[in-house]
Amino acid sequence: MKPRLPEVVFLRRIWDRAPHSAFTDLIHFQGSWYCAFREGETHAGSRGRVRILVSGDGSLWRRAALLSERGVDLRDPKLSLTPDGRLMLLAGGSRYGERARPGRQPRVSFSVSGRRWRPLRRILSEGDWLWRATWHEGHAYGVTYRIIDRRRWTIALCASGDGLEYRELCALPVTGKPNEATIRFRRDGTAIALVRREGGDGKGWIGASRPPYTEWRWHAAAHGIGGPNFLVLPDGRMWAAGRLVLGGVPRTVIARMEIDAFEPVLELPSGGDCGYPGLAWRGGLLWVSYYSTHEGRASIYLAKVAL
Repeated sequence: MKPRLPEVVFLRRIWDRAPHSAFTDLIHFQGSWYCAFREGETHAGSRGRVRILVSGDGSLWRRAALLSERGVDLRDPKLSLTPDGRLMLLAGGSRYGERARPGRQPRVSFSVSGRRWRPLRRILSEGDWLWRATWHEGHAYGVTYRIIDRRRWTIALCASGDGLEYRELCALPVTGKPNEATIRFRRDGTAIALVRREGGDGKGWIGASRPPYTEWRWHAAAHGIGGPNFLVLPDGRMWAAGRLVLGGVPRTVIARMEIDAFEPVLELPSGGDCGYPGLAWRGGLLWVSYYSTHEGRASIYLAKVAL
């Protein structure tokens, strides 16, 4: 018998009030849902602000917070829960509108309520982009990527005990212009990484490592994946999502994932400029935030998927 295919059981556009809304993340915190994303005039090249929405049930959403920094494009906000019960917001910070070559450095902020946030602080170094942080046994782990020149992009695994000060654990030997990456952990402590590549054959890579996470084994994912994200469910299964180009058309896709395999099984209503999903598992459903332009301007959507 073939396994049952996932199906969308709920879908709603939850935000379309900016010229361009994109790059989402999703988390359940203190009995409510929080969705973070970037608001801007265009996909890139202009000021970006981080909008945070809150909802009790995923149907009705309200404004919770708006974070901005003068002269900075805040991009790809990511939400996580710290060991002491605070929300942590991680975002890329790119300068724009300067004659010199624009720079970038990650930003971080914390909140005990989800509505009031501490001032943004810079972390790591100029040129870093820590794309997502995942907490495991009291430490935040993430992959930072650096563009050395047009041909050479590098990534490294970093860890922090407080979300502010990071140490580099190791360089990750991924070729082909690696950049955006998500790390999750299995119950036995194994770290799994899903990495986007924009050079070489353009296919994503999946890596696995045991503590202390300095030695990794890598497999090709067989697909190019924009905004890669995945979860390890309580039963150990891994489900992933991201933007894939299928039949020449960009789509936001749900996929089954193994250490050595990435199998797309469901296309969410989407197209054009789209993807960058946030994922959460609750009530036996996969909750997915994402953005898409298939109905006009770039807007934010929420789907619930039965696996």
